[in-house]
Amino acid sequence: MKIIVSAGGTGGHIYPAIAIIKKFQEKEKNLEVLYIGTHNRMEKDIIPNMGIKYIPIEIYGFSKTKILRDIKNIYLIRKGIKKCIKIMQDFKPDVVIGTGGYVTYPVIRAAHKLGIKTFIHEQNSIAGKSNITLSKYVDLVGISFKNSKSYFTSARKVIYTGNPCGENALNIPKISKTSLGFKTSDKLIIIVAGSLGSSTFNDKFKAFLKIIGNEPYKVLYVTGKNYYNDFIKDTTFPNNVVIKPYFDNLAGLMKDAYLVVSRAGASTISELLALKIPSILIPSPYVAGNHQYYNAIDLVNMNVAELLEEKNINADLILVTINELINNQKKYLEFKRNLENLNLKASSTIIYDEIKDLLK
Repeated sequence: MKIIVSAGGTGGHIYPAIAIIKKFQEKEKNLEVLYIGTHNRMEKDIIPNMGIKYIPIEIYGFSKTKILRDIKNIYLIRKGIKKCIKIMQDFKPDVVIGTGGYVTYPVIRAAHKLGIKTFIHEQNSIAGKSNITLSKYVDLVGISFKNSKSYFTSARKVIYTGNPCGENALNIPKISKTSLGFKTSDKLIIIVAGSLGSSTFNDKFKAFLKIIGNEPYKVLYVTGKNYYNDFIKDTTFPNNVVIKPYFDNLAGLMKDAYLVVSRAGASTISELLALKIPSILIPSPYVAGNHQYYNAIDLVNMNVAELLEEKNINADLILVTINELINNQKKYLEFKRNLENLNLKASSTIIYDEIKDLLK
């Protein structure tokens, strides 16, 4: 079997693509994978390091301010479609899969022109522009949130799959909090603002970390690689706080956590749901369409998470909100019970099975 996979720009698009690839590798003995991504974003390093054949194309997202680049981008899209047609004519894929990012547009359009079966996946509650535009060309659309279906009224078929990153998290080995110097009996709170970190998020939490020395829990705070040195400079934190710039395989440590405080990116939410961890979500206000806010609202409506908006938070509000969940066992256990009752199915398995049906 031969598949072409495309996703670009952010981990929120790339890691679901990787989870789908891993499922196909598990199920198909003679699988050939070709990945088409951008020439200058993070997938250009991640995918080749996995031993997967990678072909880059030059393309950029549209901007309201960079008019000349947008004009150039129209040319690059047309060029990209022609390049992808040639790639597909040579590779002859059975199916072409896109999981988001502007790079998927020329890839999926090329596959459609050649009559190759296509599948796209949307990770966020508010669908991305590329996926909305592409939905009328593809054979199948997978969604992570049930309410996203309303964005794909032109699609032939839409299925609720969940996010493949959740299933991926389940397969990651557990990392004990004792590796951070904590006891097995300690209640660990993980606080993280996404893989890259956030200066505004860090600014809000620095004051909070300084005042929790007498609290009965432990905290791992992940600053993001670019912010670590400034965050710890000339600052002393209590003994129950560990500061890290980055934590590899954080989902493994989340399995030993009591509570997670984080942004509301699609991949993070899928991990929280799969691992059944109560959370306090602070959506990034700097993302397209404020989609993280709507991601978080979905979990609040399930009664499995609290929501705080960044513009409203300060050290005292953070402390009150965390302590309420730590000290209010009834509320915490209700969150846990609701998470247990979700009965989420394995997302990448659903996607694999649906694509196999598509190819019959």
